[in-house]
Amino acid sequence: MIKKVFSALLFISLVCCGCAKKEVAPVDTLTTIKQRDQIIIGVKVDTPPFGYLDKDGKNIGFDIDLAKLITKRLLGDENKAVFIPVNTSNRIMKLSSGEVDMVIATMSITPQRQMILDFSVPYHVAGQAIMVKKDSEITSLMELQDKKAIIVFGSTVERNLRSNVPNITIIGYKTYPEAFAALKEGLADAMISDDTILFGLEMKDDSVKILPKRYSKEPYAVAFAKGEQSEALIEKINFEINDMINRGVVRQLKAKWNID
Repeated sequence: MIKKVFSALLFISLVCCGCAKKEVAPVDTLTTIKQRDQIIIGVKVDTPPFGYLDKDGKNIGFDIDLAKLITKRLLGDENKAVFIPVNTSNRIMKLSSGEVDMVIATMSITPQRQMILDFSVPYHVAGQAIMVKKDSEITSLMELQDKKAIIVFGSTVERNLRSNVPNITIIGYKTYPEAFAALKEGLADAMISDDTILFGLEMKDDSVKILPKRYSKEPYAVAFAKGEQSEALIEKINFEINDMINRGVVRQLKAKWNID
């Protein structure tokens, strides 16, 4: 009798263990957003004209406007967007940890990033450019051999520089204001970043200039945590971005923020 009871208990235990191994599929991010009735979006606060703070500390810029439009289309009210500050160095971490639902922060699509993140269709294509002081005699990337160049950590610039200018000395900073201040102080010969970001810095300071050539194509897109939980959200965002492109909404935003 005892053996029978023990066998029955063992069977039930094994069945229960088997059931426990069947993990419940995670709720997709789009469903979570709708249930929460808010979208948590990682945006930049130091990168005009895409994402920065006005004199009152309010988030403004092209990426901010795009985020508000996406929020309005998904939830019916742009004020349901919650903005979390990110920078080039930490935006992937904040996305992968689940702190934000998506990142709209001058994030370009690269094969390396696609291994750990998912992306929407592009909404803008930038190009890497060189900024130097107004009186600099540097005219091209190759003239930076054996010189110093400033970058922002987490961008795609460093890999491109080391491939094309192997003898360059690279100095990295966490934020664009820090990097720009270092250039103005003469700590390096040039600063290299996406042209649209450099234009935002140049607009406020006539002591620098941007060289005309572009050295890459950087397609900006909305970034998501990689996995099945993002699929429905990506499909929805892709539809909305394509619709805004086709209707000329994205073009109007670019004109508003003086983005080519």
